Amino acid sequence: MANGKIKTNNLPFLLEKKEVVLVKPAKPTPSEVLSFSTIDNDPNLEIICQSIYVYRAKSFSSIKGGHHDLVSSNGKTHDLELFSDPVTVISDALSRVLVYYYPLAGKLKRDSDGELRLNCNSSGVPFLSASANCELSSLDYLDGVAVEVAKPFVFDWPAEDDDDDDGRHPLILQVTKFSCGGFTVGMGLSHSVCDGPGAAQFYRAMAELATGKTEPSVKPVWERERLVGKPTKTPFQNHIDKSSLATSPHLPFTEIEHGCFNVNSETIKRLKTSLMKECGDEFTTIEALSAYVWRSRFRALQFNSDGKTVFSLTVGSRGRLDPPLPDGYYGNAFTGAFVTIMGKDLNEGPLSRVCKLIKESKKIACSSDYHWNSINMFETMRRENIKLEMYDATLVLTDWRQLGLVEEVDFGWKGPVNMIPVPWRMFGYVGLCIFISPSTLDPKGGLRVLLSFPATAMAKFKEEMDALLNLGDDKALA
Repeated sequence: MANGKIKTNNLPFLLEKKEVVLVKPAKPTPSEVLSFSTIDNDPNLEIICQSIYVYRAKSFSSIKGGHHDLVSSNGKTHDLELFSDPVTVISDALSRVLVYYYPLAGKLKRDSDGELRLNCNSSGVPFLSASANCELSSLDYLDGVAVEVAKPFVFDWPAEDDDDDDGRHPLILQVTKFSCGGFTVGMGLSHSVCDGPGAAQFYRAMAELATGKTEPSVKPVWERERLVGKPTKTPFQNHIDKSSLATSPHLPFTEIEHGCFNVNSETIKRLKTSLMKECGDEFTTIEALSAYVWRSRFRALQFNSDGKTVFSLTVGSRGRLDPPLPDGYYGNAFTGAFVTIMGKDLNEGPLSRVCKLIKESKKIACSSDYHWNSINMFETMRRENIKLEMYDATLVLTDWRQLGLVEEVDFGWKGPVNMIPVPWRMFGYVGLCIFISPSTLDPKGGLRVLLSFPATAMAKFKEEMDALLNLGDDKALA
């Protein structure tokens, strides 16, 4: 990519991009070919997940003690005032963290036998530096901005339509500086290589090395063989009859809209109170709000009530498996807690009953046996060349609020004031919902709900979410 200024139609800024460089590990690293776990090998995860971290300008006089040191890749210590450029700081930290996370500097490829493999060849991480001629505040620190506005702060490499016989880079980084002194870090990371906690572990390690540590506080562990399942003796049987599932007149779609909905703490509190009045039970935020979002999605997409609908909540395996995973494991380690009900029960029944079903599914999914049964089932499907299908009537929800990616990841400018995922091409966009923490600049707290809809259905979903603001009305939970 040549140097140049890029002006995208209808965007309120001019972006100047430099040439992409490949950042390699600061020291020699092992040359080897690594294999993956059963979960990693899921074709549904074979995507690059992009996210953007937003940092405000930092006054060096406010750094603790007025002094901050940086240890560069050659081992020398420098005053950070000499390295006030985030591009320099982050590219240097990336080079050093790749000594520990060297697989991320290799190439990822699915071989002819159907297995994913990672060639650790120190190819390097594509790294792009850019400058935008606007202040971050003019873009509201990317809080609630349109996807078209956020997209220029991440990039694909090579371009999606390019073929690369050697495989694809599992990690891509872009640092964009703004005229106010703030910057964004746009990260693209292969979901086949890392799940959410694994990505957070890597990102925190890079920040640790950027702010003076000589090694990560948590050492990365590959060991994907730990989560390779054993195929069952009986052939795989899908327990959900596709013909029994609800269908939507809005799907498939021709035009899609991506939405971000702020649900403040007071609204969540009122929702929980309403549910308690309805049934006498207490529910967590994830149980209460996911039930409401699931029902709202069902209504917005106008599914038929005599069909079934499925809800899947991502449940992490760390801390639940026997034998346990080692600290530092950064591969995919999760399964789903499932609820299947008739559309009429979701649409017309008491919402508290839906919450109870989600609570029960979470409890069942906490056991080690549940996780191993899931892994073994996926391995059986892999051996029989059966791809896990995601149907229109299914909603998959993943909760990012506990990943520690906001406030905790400090490259010397304090933690990010905002973090947003760029919509992923997973489950056809419309099957995925993400809960994330609010921007630290939002005094109302709560969380953000990220969902994508066909353009013809988004207005109805917004109407359902607006109803959360009127929980004093008896119709709010109807």
